[in-house]
Amino acid sequence: MSSTPPRPAARARRLPRRLSQLYVGLALYGASSAFLVRAGLGLDPWDVFHQGLAERLGWSIGTVSVAVGALVLLLWVPLRQRPGLGTVSNVFAVGLSMDATLAVLPDVHGLVPQAALLTAGIVLNGVATGLYISAAFGPGPRDGLMTGLHRRTGRSVRLVRTGIELTVLAAGFLLGGTAGVGTIAYALAIGPLSQLFLKVFALPEPVEPPKTEAQAEAQAEAEAASAEGVLPRVAAS
Repeated sequence: MSSTPPRPAARARRLPRRLSQLYVGLALYGASSAFLVRAGLGLDPWDVFHQGLAERLGWSIGTVSVAVGALVLLLWVPLRQRPGLGTVSNVFAVGLSMDATLAVLPDVHGLVPQAALLTAGIVLNGVATGLYISAAFGPGPRDGLMTGLHRRTGRSVRLVRTGIELTVLAAGFLLGGTAGVGTIAYALAIGPLSQLFLKVFALPEPVEPPKTEAQAEAQAEAEAASAEGVLPRVAAS
């Protein structure tokens, strides 16, 4: 049976949940990044870069994240990418949440507490990713850069993403960012975790109102005609 797009009323009913998922997800993403910073065992590649720049510029890491996100968004213009609400929100919300969490989260000392905070940060990052991506308001600026380069160069997504992340990781490390076992753990765990939580937070398909008998007959006739490769009959007025 052919699927039909959600009706405007159904989309409107889903909007509050989508907005909630978007902003809760972005806030948790920033908080999870702060967990990794405080764990001190290594950050994800982009945050290694953000931290390295922050060390050099004397800015907070959240401020650098916002600035880098905005600059990356400018690279969308020659790539002909179109930002969505989620894209613009990502630029600001993640960095602000990261700085706010760092302001209240103390440093931890000792391998066991550090490992626990690292694990919590990686899992929370997977939860956050599932939440904001499932909201379907557009990719973050860094993901959009990846998909834009993929389309423009014809290279595989995997190759483009690997190239970008290795570049920012190397640059961040040279600038003084923290790369270590946590960076490796993040790289290994974030894919499976994101896949899991994308399923958990997937929006349910909107339920269509029951069809009248005449509508059901008309749909059955149209589908039968389509299966036979002919146009459905048009009833005489």
